[in-house]
Amino acid sequence: MDPNAVQNLIAPARVVLWDFDGPICRLFAGHSAERVARELVEWLEGRGLHGLLTEKERESLDPHVVLRAVDRRHPGSDLVAELEERLTKEEMRAAASAMPTAWADPLIRTWTAVGSRLAIATNNSPRVVRRYLDSRGLVPCFTPHIYGRTQELHHLKPDPHCINRALSAMGAAPASALMIGDTPSDLHAARSAGVPFLGYARNERKGKLLRDAGAEAVVGSLEPVLKMVRAAG
Repeated sequence: MDPNAVQNLIAPARVVLWDFDGPICRLFAGHSAERVARELVEWLEGRGLHGLLTEKERESLDPHVVLRAVDRRHPGSDLVAELEERLTKEEMRAAASAMPTAWADPLIRTWTAVGSRLAIATNNSPRVVRRYLDSRGLVPCFTPHIYGRTQELHHLKPDPHCINRALSAMGAAPASALMIGDTPSDLHAARSAGVPFLGYARNERKGKLLRDAGAEAVVGSLEPVLKMVRAAG
């Protein structure tokens, strides 16, 4: 981590856009995302729809990959709506055992206290985000700016739709904002929206993925970010 690079991102940010699963918590810490993906695939297979997915998509172990694959072939269909609702229900169950990301709660509260405005821009269901934030007493730090998955699945990141929705609703210029995310799709969405990006990587594998995608500032912990925000405030 280059402290100067991180400081240069934080200093001008008046609006901070957070991805949810990763920077704020590990949503599936106690509720396997891989199992959810397998069950979505099995549900499709049980309806004779095995051929909708490629072998790679069936084995991806990422429920969003399954969801987007079906939407590409049957956009806006009842099938997509059913799959999306099934995923939302699994995310809601996962929220009960989600693991808070270290230093995220105090960083969110501190950024709010020093006058920054915060928003969520995520591929998860906004209902799930609200449930988790409510359990941590953090909803007031973000309300009403929680932008997540709808049944318009082509708007999922790396499409910048949720970031643009947040910027528009908050009346914020892209250059005055900062996006915190943990995947290349977060980085690509931020770049498409013209928003500076700070990568969060809880392990070296995720850090390498971000750096290989072109992220210039990646932190392995939110603690140094919290210290910088406190010092500036």
